[in-house]
Amino acid sequence: MLSKKIDTAFSSCPNDTFIFHAMVNNLIDTRDYSFRPYIHDVEYLNNKAFDCVYEITKLSFHAFLLLRDRYSILNSGAALGFGCGPLLVAREKIDNIESMKVAIPGRYTTANLLLKLWNSSINNIVVTRFDNIIEGVQHGTYDAGLIIHEGRFVYPQYNLIKIVDLGEWWEQETGLPIPLGCIAVKRMNDNEILKDIEEIMRLSVEYALENRDASKDFIKHHAQELDDEVIDEHIRLYVNSFTIDLGKDGERAVNTLEEMAKKRGII
Repeated sequence: MLSKKIDTAFSSCPNDTFIFHAMVNNLIDTRDYSFRPYIHDVEYLNNKAFDCVYEITKLSFHAFLLLRDRYSILNSGAALGFGCGPLLVAREKIDNIESMKVAIPGRYTTANLLLKLWNSSINNIVVTRFDNIIEGVQHGTYDAGLIIHEGRFVYPQYNLIKIVDLGEWWEQETGLPIPLGCIAVKRMNDNEILKDIEEIMRLSVEYALENRDASKDFIKHHAQELDDEVIDEHIRLYVNSFTIDLGKDGERAVNTLEEMAKKRGII
């Protein structure tokens, strides 16, 4: 059972700090719960979830699919949508990507799962933090890089080109929104507490959308990219109706991702 003081982990990305701001700062009715924030890179959180370190945590959907027995997903808080997928970028056009050294932002990221679904022959991968990838490709440390978060908005500034938009590929394959990340809670027997957390998360998302300027300082304090326009574009892209409620299309997208990964022997 969760205590009234709940360790709550999420990433430093603007969409996460935007939606959690009200929840961790008691700007909404938290029903006597207090939420202690732990802010880390999403792949760090993915790895910690295998040991159930945090009671509430942001997870890549790839990680969640491997942790269904330990975590329940919330209907609110997800990063899901159209035109928001990870990009594979390089300095120049690549014809033989299978032989190239490709940087990825984590083994358990949804980006890596999508890369495997797109081309299972890419095996020369290097795992690094998401914010190391663009400069690594620019300087020739990697032949190509899989970028997520703010990277999709700034990579042209580093003279890089897009090899493939895995979000576009997913949409063409499935016709569904791309499921990137979710908010998960340790599995428990107390449905009332889970219901409370669900409602508080939803209220926090709604507060964020209705009071967009309230979280600006909190977001910028943690953001990797500090340009206001980039931050605003990031939030507009990743926080949408699916963030308020996953809905039937969202559930279908998650189930489709799992089915495809199982069919191809990835999970």
